[in-house]
Amino acid sequence: MGRPVVHFEVIGTDPAGLRDYYGGLFGWEFDTTGPVAPAVSDQGDYGFTDTGAAGGIPGGVGGGPGFDSHVVFYVGVPDVEEALRRAESLGGTRRMGPERAPDRDLVVGQFTDPEGNLIGVAGPA
Repeated sequence: MGRPVVHFEVIGTDPAGLRDYYGGLFGWEFDTTGPVAPAVSDQGDYGFTDTGAAGGIPGGVGGGPGFDSHVVFYVGVPDVEEALRRAESLGGTRRMGPERAPDRDLVVGQFTDPEGNLIGVAGPA
């Protein structure tokens, strides 16, 4: 089997409204106290949800006024820079990263595939 999906994000210009929406829709609860890379979301406006505890994929909802609305999933990789270079060599376009998550042993990056779909990669720092 290939690399697994390890995280998802819903990003928008009104993160609190999005968290209210998804909380009401799916019963998700959010923790906005964790650190997040500035390229991903405004600090304090990113809510992690532990959907992984119920057998799903952990995720988060965040963003802020300066962020474009999008949904992205992250694939676990051993080396984010290497994965981004590989994505580019196959026709993708790097959009972000590698970015280290503050206070965490985590590095993330994002690219668009040849059709323009946004995909994330995440790995150890």
